[in-house]
Amino acid sequence: MLRSSQPLTGPNRRRCREDETLLGTILDEGERAFIIDTRSAQAAKQARMTGGGTEPKSSYPQWRRLHRPLERGRPLQESFAKLVEACSDPSLSMDRWLGRLESSRWLSHVKAALSTACLAAQCMDREEGKVLVHGAEGTDTTLLVTALAQVILDPSCRTLAGFQGLLEREWIQAGHPFHLRCAHSAYSHARLKQEAPLFLLFLDCVWQLSRQFPFSLEFGEQLLLSLFDNAYASAYGTFLCNNEKERSLCKVKESTHSLWAWLNRPEEQQKLLNPLYSHNALVIWPSVEPQSIQLWQGLFLRWVRPSQHLDEAWAEIQRLVEEN
Repeated sequence: MLRSSQPLTGPNRRRCREDETLLGTILDEGERAFIIDTRSAQAAKQARMTGGGTEPKSSYPQWRRLHRPLERGRPLQESFAKLVEACSDPSLSMDRWLGRLESSRWLSHVKAALSTACLAAQCMDREEGKVLVHGAEGTDTTLLVTALAQVILDPSCRTLAGFQGLLEREWIQAGHPFHLRCAHSAYSHARLKQEAPLFLLFLDCVWQLSRQFPFSLEFGEQLLLSLFDNAYASAYGTFLCNNEKERSLCKVKESTHSLWAWLNRPEEQQKLLNPLYSHNALVIWPSVEPQSIQLWQGLFLRWVRPSQHLDEAWAEIQRLVEEN
């Protein structure tokens, strides 16, 4: 699996011989491959007017382009804000709650992200093809799809250490602009143009996987909640800045502590591990049917629904597992 930003073909449909050679070298003669574009065909076409675009079929004859549009930017941020607003209003009747939940469209975004990741995984696992994923800049929906596909395909990414490595590789080092995307929470009245909860959407999708495959992920919900909290407000430097260049200029590694160092302390790890975990070497194919996608109550309802009984139940499960 590869990822990139969009090709800069522009309105004159410029060719890039280096790109063509690079993508050609990874394919055998007659082998087919797939380009998954996370923009609509219309959006990709319009991008040519500002210097972007798509790969011309004539220049990449072995690559089949598939468009799977995923929202990013303001529409996704507004969806997040609407959901949080609905979850924070305990006075809603059942009909109004369901209506507000549907109008937020958050679960639709979760479904779309999982569906696109499954497509990428299917192209690799069942079609045995190479896959290139990109949207526009390659630092938002691109990372969402490639990271999710790896969790679906690779059992090592479903371990605590492997998942941390995945986040470091596919989100932090790949240049997801955390400072811009997570500038304010959904409770803020400020609506900055660059805000978008792409990383939260990824965490929600991973939670959906953990719910559908409760024995296949070594970590539990507490890790996902900690990652969400630290992406928006953290005492550690792991999610600071927008890319590696900024982190280097700001000397983040020299002047801050790593979140991973804290989470990997034995006493903290114990809180993060899934007591029901059993290594599963198989690909985990999630259901993306509407009935299968559920609201992540542990995150979105944690301020209005006490978690004491659930925490006690998990503690009891952990005790029983350790005794056996």
